[in-house]
Amino acid sequence: MSASLKIIPNRLIDTIHHTSKWGAKFKWGAKDTNTGMCRLSLSQDEKMVRDWLVQETQKLGCKVKIDEIGNIFAIYSGLKEGAPTAIGSHLDTQPTGGRYDGILGVLSGLEILRTFKDNNYTPQYPVAVVNWTNEEGARFPKSIMASSVWAGVSDINDIYAIESITDEKPITVLEALTSIGYKGDTKACHKTNPLKAHFELHIEQGPILEKEQKDIGVVTGVQAYSWIGINLRGRAQHTGTTPMDMRADTYLTAAKIAIVVNNITKKHRGLGSVAEIHVSPNVVNVIPDSTEFVLDIRHTTDAGLQNIEADIESEVSKIIKGTDVIMEFKKLFHNDATHFNNECIDIVQECATNIVGSNKTKKMISGAGHDSCSTTNAKVPTSMIFIPSKGGISHNPVEYSSPEEIEKGFKVLLDTVVTFDSKRTD
Repeated sequence: MSASLKIIPNRLIDTIHHTSKWGAKFKWGAKDTNTGMCRLSLSQDEKMVRDWLVQETQKLGCKVKIDEIGNIFAIYSGLKEGAPTAIGSHLDTQPTGGRYDGILGVLSGLEILRTFKDNNYTPQYPVAVVNWTNEEGARFPKSIMASSVWAGVSDINDIYAIESITDEKPITVLEALTSIGYKGDTKACHKTNPLKAHFELHIEQGPILEKEQKDIGVVTGVQAYSWIGINLRGRAQHTGTTPMDMRADTYLTAAKIAIVVNNITKKHRGLGSVAEIHVSPNVVNVIPDSTEFVLDIRHTTDAGLQNIEADIESEVSKIIKGTDVIMEFKKLFHNDATHFNNECIDIVQECATNIVGSNKTKKMISGAGHDSCSTTNAKVPTSMIFIPSKGGISHNPVEYSSPEEIEKGFKVLLDTVVTFDSKRTD
């Protein structure tokens, strides 16, 4: 559908590198572009790239709306009125992140609007670029934060009260929004600020496409996942004077739990990790009396995740039984498996096949959560497009997708948006 639209080669990758000056860090190679990113949500660096995005979209004639939780909606007019077809992702990064995660999705949306303008093309209905606030959950510990408020999944006042965990002096989400001028007037609600559809171009963040030599991942949904906090309390005692069978060693208990998690998730063909480990006192000759950590468990189905969680609870109880270690098991976050819209998936598949060939595409489930989960929760027709990640590496300064891979993904996204718009009857 978009074959008649002339695109400017490399402008998208140049834009990615240009905007990476706000937050560039962790140089890993000889080129100026060989850096990672530290652009935390609602920081001054993120304010700079937000300001730039607003200015660039306004130059194209977009109407820009900013909602109460800082989401940016830059709307390019169509021939008819209606809820916009959206292209969304995020501009915030992990503290030790790369240049492509989320950033590709927002800037590819901008590039589509630039392409429309270059070609004097007006879509049938409005098309919007959306920057969702704090998808990463790095500075403020709530991933997919603002899109979940817009979708009605999270309460805005609860989110406003979340405090940062990366600042020496913690600051709330509300304080951060106000300090950078991005607490907007538009209500953060999918009912009063609706979208017709949501498309997201993203790096895979895993090794599958590269390993199977595929150019495009046609994403059908996102696997279910849960984060579970485990706090262990024991006794701090001298390591040289306390017999092995008389210890309440919380770190030893944590190690046993980590092995159990690994074995159970393998058995159920799921995924499981132990992270965010805090041991106290962290002293060489004192047995740890406190160990806290988080389990991250995932499965492609809700039932599979439930089975993993049930087995972990059962096996962990056996580990604790008969010891002097006390355990607190706390569910921190849960997301059901997400199933994207079949019509949107079919359009992505058709467009990807036209551009790279059917043998270079792969239908797949995303292992990571994305803002597209929130739009699906709001019953907005949604799908995603993946491009390969070198070495399957992401959330890492060396995260990389080639200019050629990025251009193929952009072409599929452009064709998808134009095709969806042409099929709208509203």
